[in-house]
Amino acid sequence: MTQYTASSIEVLEGLEPVQKRPGMYTHTEDPLHTACELIDNAADEALNGYASRIKVVLHEDGSLSCEDDGRGMPVDVHPEYGMSGVEMILTKLHSGAKFSNDSYSFSGGLHGVGVSVVNALAKKLVVSVKQGGSIHQIVFEHGALQSPLSVIGSAAKRTTGTALRYWPDAKYFDKSAFPIDGIKRVLKTKAILCPDLTTELFIEATGEQVTWHYETGIEAYLSNVLKDQALLPKKPIVHSHETSDMQVDWVVAWNAPEGDARIFQESYVNLIFTADGGTHENGLRAGIVDAVREFCDLHQLLPRSVKLKPEDITGHCHYVMSFKMKDPQFVGQTKERLSSRSAYTYLSSNAKDAMSLWLNEHVNDAKCLAEDWVSRAQTRMRQAKKVTRAKTHQTAALPGKLVDCIEEDLSTELFLVEGDSAGGSARQARDKYTQAIMPLRGKIINTWEIDSDRVLASQEVHDIAVAIGVDPASEDISGLRYGKICILADADSDGAHIASLLCALFVRHFPALVKNGHIYVAMPPLYRIEAGKKVVYALDDDERMHYEQKLESEGAKNIQVMRFKGLGEMNPKQLRETTMHTDTRRLVQLTENDDSDICVIMDMLLAKKRAKDRKSWLEEEGDLAQI
Repeated sequence: MTQYTASSIEVLEGLEPVQKRPGMYTHTEDPLHTACELIDNAADEALNGYASRIKVVLHEDGSLSCEDDGRGMPVDVHPEYGMSGVEMILTKLHSGAKFSNDSYSFSGGLHGVGVSVVNALAKKLVVSVKQGGSIHQIVFEHGALQSPLSVIGSAAKRTTGTALRYWPDAKYFDKSAFPIDGIKRVLKTKAILCPDLTTELFIEATGEQVTWHYETGIEAYLSNVLKDQALLPKKPIVHSHETSDMQVDWVVAWNAPEGDARIFQESYVNLIFTADGGTHENGLRAGIVDAVREFCDLHQLLPRSVKLKPEDITGHCHYVMSFKMKDPQFVGQTKERLSSRSAYTYLSSNAKDAMSLWLNEHVNDAKCLAEDWVSRAQTRMRQAKKVTRAKTHQTAALPGKLVDCIEEDLSTELFLVEGDSAGGSARQARDKYTQAIMPLRGKIINTWEIDSDRVLASQEVHDIAVAIGVDPASEDISGLRYGKICILADADSDGAHIASLLCALFVRHFPALVKNGHIYVAMPPLYRIEAGKKVVYALDDDERMHYEQKLESEGAKNIQVMRFKGLGEMNPKQLRETTMHTDTRRLVQLTENDDSDICVIMDMLLAKKRAKDRKSWLEEEGDLAQI
C-alpha cells in the first residue's frame, strides 16, 4: 500500500494551479475564453468611461493582440510586494483592482485571476503600456518573467493604454486556433452594450477588417436580429433604470401567433455574456410575470379555468438585457451564470413596475398580448391532461402528513423534509400550486441491503412510495405524481446522513427515477452572514470564510455570523429565498452516468458486510474531513 505522509502533500505556487488544472479556470476546447479575458479587461475600462476603442488583431503566427486606449496597467512599484503593478496582475492569482469599487464602479473582472490565467496558459505574452509619455514593456514565457518591465520608447504625454499580445500554448487546448466567429461576436456585443465604444478586428491572414459602433444600443440590436419576425407589440418594450450600485437596460418583445417559433434571449452582466442566465434573468422574467398576472386580473381577461404560468408568458418572449452591478457573484471563473441574489430582488421589482406601467399605458396592445398568453395556457392545459399525475382516487390513500400541491402535471415538485419543524417552515415557504411537502421522522432505515419486495415494510418508505406514485424496483414510472422529488435535509452532518440514506433508497430501489432525472438534493445554507443592511447566506465553511473576507475588504464592521442549527430554525421567508424558490435556490440533480461508481461507493459506505473496508477507508481518508 502506498504510504500517505506529510511529504505526499503538494503546495502549488504562483500560476501552477492553473497549469495543473486549466479546466477549473477556463474553457480548454479552444483559447476563445482566454481571449475574452483580455477583451473584458479592456471593456471594463470603457464601461467606466476611461476607454473608447478596443482593437483586436489575429496574427498569422497564431497569436492574438488586444489594445485599448484606457488608463493602462499600473507600471509603478507596489509598496508591499516590491514589483510593478503590471507584473503583479500577470503573475499572482487573485490580484487586481476590482475587489473594491475604488478604481472600477462596474467590472466583469472580479476574481483577480482572468489575465493571470491567460499568462499561465501562454507560450509567450508581451504587454506594452503607454503612460506618462513612455511605452513600457514586459515579457513572459510559460507564465514566468522573461524580460522585466522597461521603457522601450516614447509616446505622446496624454496618450495612455494597454496592448497585450498572446501566443496560446497548444498543450492546454484541444484546438489552439482562435475561433474567428467567436471573437467577432464578443467584439460586436461589447460595442452594442457600450454605445460610446468602438471595437475593431483585423485578420492578418485575409486582410479582413471589421469595425463595430452602435449609438442606439440594445433596442436596435434586438430589432435587427428579429427584423424578419412578426412581433407583439410591433415596437419592442424598452426600459432603463439606475441606482447607486445597479443599472439595467432591457428590451422585450413577444412572438406574434403567426410568427417564427425561434426565441432570442441574451443577457449580460457588466458586459460579460451570461450564456446560462442566472438570477438577473430569473428576476426579469419573474417581474414580467407578476405584472402580467396583475393586469389580467384587473381587466378580468382570464377565463375561469385558466391560470397563467410563467412559461405561458415568457416562454416565447424575446429579450436582450444589459445588467451592471457592483461586485456580482458568478458561478465559476467562466462567468456564464450569475448567482447574486440581490440581482433577483432588484430586477423582479424593477421589471414588475416597468411592465405594469407599459401594460396600463398601452391597454389595446396589452390585451392583444393577453389573448395570446391565454391561448398558450389553454394549449398547455390540453396537453397536460395527457400526462396528468395520478390522482388520489387512482392510487392508495395518500399519507396523512403529505401536504399536496394544487397543480396535477409533472411541473410539480415534492420536498422530502427532515422533521416536522422543518416541514412546517417548508409548508409556509412553498408555492402551494406546484410544491408539495412531506415531512419525515428523522433518519429512515438503511435500505441498501434490503430486497425491494420487503422494503415497503418500513412505514416511512411505504409513505414515500405512495406519495410519489411509483413502486420499488419498478421500471414503470407512468404513475409518477411529481416531476421533481427533492431531498431537503439540514446542512449539517446529520442532515448529510439523512440525505445519503434517501439517495441510497432511490439509487437501490427506484433506479428508474434516478435514470430519468427526477431526483434532486436541495442545498440549504449553513450560515447567515449580516453586515449592516447587507445579508448573505453561505453553503458551508469555505463560503462563509469567502464572504467574511470579502465584507472585511469592503470595510464592513460588526460582521455577525449565525449558524443554522436546522431548517426549522429558518423562518419561511429565508427558507423560500435560499432553498425553495425556483429562481434563487440551489438544487443538485442525482445522476448515474454509464461510467459512474456510485453503487461501488455506496456499497462500501452502507453495506454491513463492508465494515472492514469502511474502517480502512476511514483510516486512509479520514484526515480529509472538514470539521
